[in-house]
Formats: sequence, structure tokens, C-alpha cells
Amino acid sequence: MNYDRLVNTAADMGNLLIENGAEISRAEESMRRFFSAYGEAAGEVFAIPTFISVSVSTPDGRPITAIRRIPVRRVNMDRVERANDLCRRICRTKPDFDAIEREMHRISSLPTFPFWAQTVAFALVAAAFTLFYGGNASDACVAFLCGAAIKPVWRLLDHFRVNQFFIYIAASFVPAAIALLFAHFDVALSYDKITIGALMNLVPGIAITDFMRDIIAGDMIAGVLRFVESILVAAGIAIGAGIALTATRTLLGV
Repeated sequence: MNYDRLVNTAADMGNLLIENGAEISRAEESMRRFFSAYGEAAGEVFAIPTFISVSVSTPDGRPITAIRRIPVRRVNMDRVERANDLCRRICRTKPDFDAIEREMHRISSLPTFPFWAQTVAFALVAAAFTLFYGGNASDACVAFLCGAAIKPVWRLLDHFRVNQFFIYIAASFVPAAIALLFAHFDVALSYDKITIGALMNLVPGIAITDFMRDIIAGDMIAGVLRFVESILVAAGIAIGAGIALTATRTLLGV
């Protein structure tokens, strides 16, 4: 058994899952099952949203450890599903490590939806939630524009590696400012419903669900970290919308 390859492949598997939005309990269980498949059920795994530590002991008692830092996390449930499927196939067939690494590289390289499709999706979500919260067709049309503005702002700031907290502030400021600007010229518009509908694109629903699942699963540290992350995201959204509301009212008297 090549223990170095075993530990590093397990760490890469956990990294693939967590960086694409999987909950901590799922990633840890996948790594434990990976070890069990190769006869190392005593392998130790510790993971939080930004860090993974994996360790096994060789027959002569020498510990081998791999550590992964996860600086950026996205939500890509297609990759999570494919990584889970890979883990199940590993448990059944026990392929060699080269084949596993090739498959993990293929999964991590899978293309996401094109930028235009993501922009349209943001716009449709904003329009749909505006209607859901009681807005009319005019409100939904403005919300469509507000939602479409979020993705370009996010992509631009992410390209320059801006901290995500400030990205959330900017991404919530822009649609709120657009909604208030339109409301200045058409008082019949419900800028509150438009703003709420657009900002629903930024609400960390998966993070909130994951922190509850982690806490229920007994991963208290991971759950608390995700909870704090959710609070910071919510604060960023509120700050951005609040700045837009204050600035627009001051400048335009909306």
C-alpha cells in the first residue's frame, strides 16, 4: 500500500466535496469510506469549511498526514453529486489511485453554465420573487433588470479577488440603487418588493441549511463556522442595501 497516495487522494476527495458546497459530515464520511475501502478503517479525518486534515498510520506506526486549505468555496451540486458517485464506485471496485485522480480532475474541470445563462437565471429569480412577495408586472420587469445587474458586479469583483464580504455589499448595493432610481421616476413602483426580490439571489440558503445539518450531525465547530459565515453574508447584504437606500434618498429624495 502506498500510504502517501492513499492519504493525499482522500484529502483531495474531501477538498473536492467541500469546495463545491458539500456539508462537512458528507465530506468526512466519504473520506472514511475511502479509507475503509482500502483496508484502513482507522484513518483519522478532521474537516471544517476551510481546512481538512487526514491521517493514517503505517504498519510500523509511522503517521502520514495530509492537510488541505480551502480558501474559496462555491456551490456546484452537480460536482458534489458526481464526487459522491465516484466515492461509491471506489468502495465497490477499488480502482488504482491514478484512475481516481484522473476522475477527480475531470469532475473539478467540468464546465459551469455560461455567464449569460447565469445572468438570465439571476434576473428570472429576482422577477419571480418580486411577484411572490406581491409585486405587479411592472415591479417584476424592474426586478428582472436588477437581478441581471448582480452577476456582472459579482464577476467583476471576483476577478480582482475582492473579499467576499465586500462583494456581497456591492452586489446588494447595485440592485437596490437601481430599484430606488426607477422608483424615483415612477412612484407606482414598489421598490421594497423589487429590492427584496433581487436580493433573494444573494441569501445564503445552502449555508444556512448546511450549518443546521452539521450541528445535528455533531460537527459543532463546522456548524458554528457556517453559522457565522451566514451572519456575515446577511450583514453584507443589509449594509449594501442600506447604503443604497440612504444615498439614493439623500441624492434623489426617493
